Amino acid sequence: MRTRNRLLTVTGVAAAALSMAGINSSAFAAVTLSSGHVDVLDTEYDGSAFHLHVHDESVTPDVEYDPADVTFQVKAAAKTTRPAGSAYNFLGATGSTLWILPQSETDAAAKGVLWPGFSTEELATGVLQNDRVTYTLTGAQYDAASDGVYEDSTADFSVYGVSGSTVTKYYDGGDGLTTSDARNFTVGDHKHYNWAFEGAGTYKLTFKVSGKKANGTAIPDTTASYVFKVVN
Repeated sequence: MRTRNRLLTVTGVAAAALSMAGINSSAFAAVTLSSGHVDVLDTEYDGSAFHLHVHDESVTPDVEYDPADVTFQVKAAAKTTRPAGSAYNFLGATGSTLWILPQSETDAAAKGVLWPGFSTEELATGVLQNDRVTYTLTGAQYDAASDGVYEDSTADFSVYGVSGSTVTKYYDGGDGLTTSDARNFTVGDHKHYNWAFEGAGTYKLTFKVSGKKANGTAIPDTTASYVFKVVN
């Protein structure tokens, strides 16, 4: 079991309540993450509901955030050219510009960019049906000007893995969001893939985590949105 500090941004009424209680709400603040190991999706289960967190392992001790409190910055150093080969056609035209947060920790460290992951390490075996949960991409919006207005209801964003010559697409926000945008993860798992963005600007990506109890009883889905700002 990993240990971490948990920081949740407190605003509005909650902040006022903390102030009245004599608690310093300034200790809770939004954060921008731009490099290092960060599990974007990290799930916990309390016996009745799932909880999605961002697990930041780029600092010591590691920290856990509410997704609503985090902006992920995709630095200009992540900019690259689309690889050749038909296996990469989902990334746009050959030779086009992409921003990729790599599945390799070594590559991410060399560029000083985020190394984003998926984690189910906080989920115990024997609790959930088939010892697994499903992460589904349910929304992908794009704001090219980063002015707070999302012009497109779908964004050219994707997550894919490369193993040797095999390229496997796991999520694709630019193809209309289908049942293919769901992936099962075994509890206690930890995966890293390539996160690709086809333009500079702001992306709002919405994921849900779903699963059932070991006895087949349904657990309510939990959904969270994640903001990525891609720097040109």
